[in-house]
Parts: sequence; structure tokens; C-alpha cells
Amino acid sequence: MKKLKVSVFWFRRDLRIEDNRGLFEALNGPYPVLPVFIFDTNILDELEANDARVSFIYERLLILNKILENHSSSLYCEKGKPEDVWKMILKKFDVQNVYFNEDYEPYAQKRDRAVEEIVTDYGAKLSIFKDQLIFAKGEILKADQSPYTVYTPYKNKWLDKFKNTEIEHFDSETNANFLKCDFVLPTLSEIGFIQSKIRVVDYDLDYLDEYEALRNFPALNKTSHLSPHLRFGTISIRAVVRKAQAYQAFFNELIWREFFMQILYHFPKIVYSNFKAKYDSIQWRNNEDDFERWKKGETGYPMVDAGMRELNATGYMHNRVRMVAAGFLCKHLLIDWRWGEAYFAEKLLDYELASNNGNWQWSAGTGCDAAPYFRVFNPAEQLKKFDPDLIYIKKWIPDLDSMTYPMPMLDHKMARERAIRVYKEGLNSF
Repeated sequence: MKKLKVSVFWFRRDLRIEDNRGLFEALNGPYPVLPVFIFDTNILDELEANDARVSFIYERLLILNKILENHSSSLYCEKGKPEDVWKMILKKFDVQNVYFNEDYEPYAQKRDRAVEEIVTDYGAKLSIFKDQLIFAKGEILKADQSPYTVYTPYKNKWLDKFKNTEIEHFDSETNANFLKCDFVLPTLSEIGFIQSKIRVVDYDLDYLDEYEALRNFPALNKTSHLSPHLRFGTISIRAVVRKAQAYQAFFNELIWREFFMQILYHFPKIVYSNFKAKYDSIQWRNNEDDFERWKKGETGYPMVDAGMRELNATGYMHNRVRMVAAGFLCKHLLIDWRWGEAYFAEKLLDYELASNNGNWQWSAGTGCDAAPYFRVFNPAEQLKKFDPDLIYIKKWIPDLDSMTYPMPMLDHKMARERAIRVYKEGLNSF
């Protein structure tokens, strides 16, 4: 029996039907669309069985499948190395066109090049689209066509371009030309995972008028919880931008996200290296016992400890507290930012390589447009300023006033002076 000619849309970090650029283009193409998701073992093999992000992805796949059922279709889902799965898909179906949305992380770029070779060798047409950013790759460049490495001029150029850009909405429901099929989604346990007790909170964009005034106070919890949803594409960046453009402080955070993504794209070495090579000579102490105390939230500095305990319990940490906790690790404890970056990558529900790397290098002083090395947050002063009534602290450290809570593991004044000295020595020896 002759196989039906199909197009394939590959879901990755765009787990939605609505306002999905690549999916929209596929559905408006000449053939019915087979929707595909691949559980990539290159990634999964590094994760714990109860990883909350896998649970969240699986929940979103169930939602996608429910929507597809309304169109007499279903998600074709496999687990394996993407190249192997694609070879299997191309054998099983008469694939004419393949569509997916761009990803800018180094692993994803390498993976996509390998898949592109397989698909084109097979004879199918491959179409790749921008979906997770407003401006990507080479769209915001200096006059000499080199990438920006300082945020403010990047932001200004971004905003200038944005003024003359129409933000489209890609309506995938109007022409829902999905392939008629009824594949069975594998269970979470069949993929090799179990349901996590940690849940991704729904995003909230209804409080943005309060964001600028209240965003730095962790007890108020006046943040959008948007980041994991942008990370996995359960909402489109275009929908967020349309809502957020009237609120400049929040809007600026979205531009930071795009700034860090274009930095990662143009300078992939930052995954493992300091952006500024002159910091390569810093002599990190890298004390493993100190690192363990930081991870567990047992440093004796309540702002740091509350943040780390929140992270370990929920997969989330308030942004102001992230800055304090990261700065403490790099400058008070003189532990290489890469250790902290890797721990956040393991724990954060919203882990996104570009932002995580960019923010850690900002905290360490090693990144582009980073905090200067001599800026060392005082965790006690940060606490007085941003949680003066200890509401956030006592939520995460109920034993704050008891004998079980540790004394500060080192003196701030000593740690600050040591950090400045060690940084200076490293810079002078470069």
C-alpha cells in the first residue's frame, strides 16, 4: 500500500499549538502534518528519574495530544538519539517536508546540523523558523556587523528596531491540517522517569503594573513565573511582548534574555570559559566543603540560605536572591562560577543555558557587561533592604532563631577584602 505523503513538524522548546511559527508554516504547506516529539537520550541520560522538567514536558505533551485529538490527530513520540529517531521516521513515513523552530544553544545547533544532513540526504525539504525570540542571531548588530557585548547599546538598538516591527500572531487553528492518526503516547515510566513532586507554577502577567516597584522583595512573590514557560515554549514570546511592552522594567528583562541568547550564539565558548579571558588567572579556592554548605543552605547567611533551600525544595529562586546567592559563592567563597552554574542547571525549572550562564558570569564579574569585580554584595545588608520583616527568610529557615541554625561561615568584611585581593592578583598576572 502506498504511503501518504506528509510534512513533519518537530516540537522541541515550543510546546504549544497556538502562535507557533514553524507549526503555522507546516500547516499551511502542501501536505498533512505529522506532529513529532523526541525524548532526546543525549539530554535525558544526564537527569535524575524524578526531574521536574521532564514531568512538566510530559504534562504539556498530554495537553498537546488532547488538542490534536480534536483534529483526529495525535503526537508521534519516540525516545532515543535524534539522528536515530529521524532515520526511523523517514523509513516509516513518506516525508516531503520537515519543519522546526530554531534553537541557539551549541548542543542544539550541532544536533540540528546532523538532522538537516539526514533529512536532505533523504530528499525532503527542510524549513527552519525563528520562534523563541523577537530578534535573533544577526538581527541586532553594530554598524560594523559585529555582535554587541554591552547590554545598554544592544537594548537601544533592539528598541529602535522594535518600533518599526509588526509583531505577528501565527494562528494555527484556522488551517489545522494535521495528519489523521491515533498514536499512543508512551507513559512517563516507559520513558524511564517518575512524576516529580515539584510542580511548575502557572505564569501570571496580570500584575505587571506592580512589577517595577515590588519585584525585589521575595516575600511578596510579585514575579511572573514566566521563565519556565518561555523556556519550554508553552507561551509564545510574541504574546508576552504584546502584553509587556507597556511595562518598561519587565520589558527590559525580556531584552536581557535576548541579549544573553545572542551572546551565546556568537560566543559559544562561554559555556565552559570566561567571556573575558583576563579573568582566567583568578585563583579560585574551590573548597568542596564550602560548596556543600552553600548548596544545602547552611552558610549562616539567611538570605543566601533561604534562597538555596527554596531552590532545592521548589526548583525556583527569586531573582534578587539569585544575585545574592551567586555573588556569595563566587566572591565570599571564591568558588568558580562554573560550579554554581552547573548546580543551578541541575535544579532550576527555568534552566536556560544562555541566561543561566550570562547571569552567573555577571555575578562573578567574568562576563560581558558584568558587575565589576570589586562589587561584593553584603548579604546582611541585602536582607535588611529586601526582607526587613524576615517573612521570606522564616518561610525557608524556620529554625532561624534556634541553636540549630549555623553561625556565619565567614566574616563578610574579611571575605570582601580577600575577594578583591584575589581578583586583583589574577588580573595583574594575566
